[in-house]
Amino acid sequence: QVQLVESGGGLVQAGGSLRVSCAASGRSFDSYAMAWFRQAPGKEREFVAVISYNAGRTHYADFVRGRFTISRDNAKNTVYLQMNSLKPEDTAVYICAAVMHPGNPGPKVASYRYWGQGTQVAVSS
Repeated sequence: QVQLVESGGGLVQAGGSLRVSCAASGRSFDSYAMAWFRQAPGKEREFVAVISYNAGRTHYADFVRGRFTISRDNAKNTVYLQMNSLKPEDTAVYICAAVMHPGNPGPKVASYRYWGQGTQVAVSS
């Protein structure tokens, strides 16, 4: 069993930066691929980025590539999403997800077993 708690969301102006974090409890964090999704009001949950269990692989959605960076610290059981050059359309609840997987589980919601509650990110124009 893994519990995920996100933090670090807030309000930022367009062009600004924000880092959100996801702290995991439970054992074997370093066996889990970790991902970030986001969900805006009235929209479906969408994939943002994923990082493999040992940080050897990362993959990003096209709309964030070059602006966002996913990373992890297995000693702290934490995964991060550094968001730069934020746009108003990045406004959403950012949600952390996890699954025990040897590589990249991919962008589908159904591929992930554990989910956090999310942290709100709002970008003003």
